[in-house]
Amino acid sequence: MLTYIIRRLIGAFAMLIVISMVTFGIFFVVPQWAGASPEALASRYVGRAATPETVALVTERLGFNDPVVVQYGRFVKGIFAGAQYDYGAGVEQCPAPCFGYSFISGQPVWPDLVDRMPVTFSLAIGAAVIWVLAGVSVGVLSALRRGSFFDRLSMGTALAGVSLPIFFTGMISLVIFSYGLGWTPPGGAWTDLTENPAQWAYNLLLPWITLAFLFAAGYARLTRAGMLETMGEDYIRTARAKGLSERQVVVKHGLRAALTPILTLFGIDFGLLVGGA
Repeated sequence: MLTYIIRRLIGAFAMLIVISMVTFGIFFVVPQWAGASPEALASRYVGRAATPETVALVTERLGFNDPVVVQYGRFVKGIFAGAQYDYGAGVEQCPAPCFGYSFISGQPVWPDLVDRMPVTFSLAIGAAVIWVLAGVSVGVLSALRRGSFFDRLSMGTALAGVSLPIFFTGMISLVIFSYGLGWTPPGGAWTDLTENPAQWAYNLLLPWITLAFLFAAGYARLTRAGMLETMGEDYIRTARAKGLSERQVVVKHGLRAALTPILTLFGIDFGLLVGGA
């Protein structure tokens, strides 16, 4: 067991190194390989109206002329110990964890991430709760009522949910529920959870439903397929022969086995949603 844990920790550490290399390569090396010279990158700090001497000085101070290995070492050091950016007119401090400097916001990347995390996680967690509960519930009911009107209707709706692009679903939902029925705000409203939980949920209800409709469709189809396969197994018949109630058979034995691929897919989808939100 100890050997397994050590092997997993080593693998996780190696994965972190690979991720740091890929991140560094995308944001630091690829722009230079794409034709952006170190001077062009440095001019983003000082402005295009700066003199060539100023650009050359800033290029040297920022280390853009250093070898890639040295720049990568500086990047990793900044994550743990912080960094500073000397762009001639002043020194920009980037406290740890330092993930670089944003040219758009004019400040280090980490504060930008922290400022947006409450909105991102509020959107992702709320949508995830809805799509898991709705998708799994509909999938189980469809499997138990295979061939019924509910099964055909739910799977047809799920097929539409998987096929329709998210922006189209969002626009239709906005027209119906916001401008038509007036049940939800038209957008742009944000209330902190700690200030007013009810208003927080009300403002995010439409984005939650829009995202959940897309993901719940796939989860319903996957749950139905897994339940149909599981409910035909020998141990399900054995559980029924022992006198267990149908609810115990479905929840304790059938759904538990069908949840394995669903949990795997949920981990992937939730990570993508947090990164994209």
